[in-house]
Amino acid sequence: MSNVRTKRGTIAILTGGGDVPGLNPAIRALTVRALREGYRVLGIRRGWAGLIELAGDRDQPDGDCVIELSEEVVNKVGRTGGTFLHTSRTRPSHVPKANVPEHLRDKYADEMNDLTPEVLANIGRLGIDVMIPIGGDDTLSYGVRLHKEGVKVIALPKTMDNDVPGTDYCIGFSTCVTRTIEMTHALRTSAGSHERFLVIEVFGRYAGFTALLPTMAGAANRCVIPEHSFDIDRLAELMVADRDSNPSRYSVVLVSEGAKIAGMNEMVFSDQEKDAYGHKKLGGVGDLIADKLKQLSPRFAGGRRINTISQRLGYLVRCGDPDALDSIVPMAFGNLAMDLILEGTYGRLVNVRNGRYDNVPVDVVTSRKKMVDLEKHYVVDRLRPRYENFDNKPLFIMTSDY
Repeated sequence: MSNVRTKRGTIAILTGGGDVPGLNPAIRALTVRALREGYRVLGIRRGWAGLIELAGDRDQPDGDCVIELSEEVVNKVGRTGGTFLHTSRTRPSHVPKANVPEHLRDKYADEMNDLTPEVLANIGRLGIDVMIPIGGDDTLSYGVRLHKEGVKVIALPKTMDNDVPGTDYCIGFSTCVTRTIEMTHALRTSAGSHERFLVIEVFGRYAGFTALLPTMAGAANRCVIPEHSFDIDRLAELMVADRDSNPSRYSVVLVSEGAKIAGMNEMVFSDQEKDAYGHKKLGGVGDLIADKLKQLSPRFAGGRRINTISQRLGYLVRCGDPDALDSIVPMAFGNLAMDLILEGTYGRLVNVRNGRYDNVPVDVVTSRKKMVDLEKHYVVDRLRPRYENFDNKPLFIMTSDY
């Protein structure tokens, strides 16, 4: 490896938000390529938190907030899930008083504080030339803020919900869909043995891709998604009909965590605490729907109550190793980011569009919400995907927002 003094510049990588399989392969690909191109690479620990927790008198990696990345380090973890750099949901522009690092408490004492000046100072102190945040729209929205402050930013989209605007695909989505299909099929044995409804809650706060695509692949009979507030009576009717037509006497519905029954004012939350981006933790709508289906089932099943199995997949679909696509796409994203750096092009989001790798302005992340197009991809009355007009659709069919 060449001496640091001969380096072409310093690149810093961080991961924010929820963990997904595919983050470590992205870090590995970017690091290996950057080192071979003559760059120094730093890993920022715990997302944006690392750049506010770093004590102001340090101008070198300290191991706790920042580490120097080498091929040896990234090769050991490049095939594994999660993120070895760790992650957080810290939003430096909105840091509650209780979360301000100790060395900054004399300077920032408001109930809510903007620590962006500290982030910019630490970027300069560490000699960072390019920031590479890997995350969802929350993490990347702060990358947009830094871009507007003059920092050279290239963003990589990551979220198993696949709801980052500007790209057809986000790191983690394929593994999530693969695991959802596998686990739903595994749970069929219990549902069939007891002749029950199987209600499975999956991720998806605002977008229903993680419920819709597995259903399209045959994992479930029906799905309910955030984009459409559904009639619970209609779902019960359909589930009974699906069960009656199944020789094994069970039926399956996938429920996005952000789904709402018609008449509900808000989503179902597991608690009222909010994260740094103002989101309360979702969870429990699957149990609510399962209970209502059991109560309503006699109306459509000749007076007989049908019991339910309710299962929340949660972290089971985001843990463990990446599948094939979440090993390949992060590798490509990392190399695409380096291509942009070598071209001197910044303020971009690396993406996939209609099956081809590309890039778009990073501020697309804050320009809109990416959600399922109901008219194109969802049959509202049938509570299921639309199985028609596949010509010229992208690989994942309903995931393009162009």
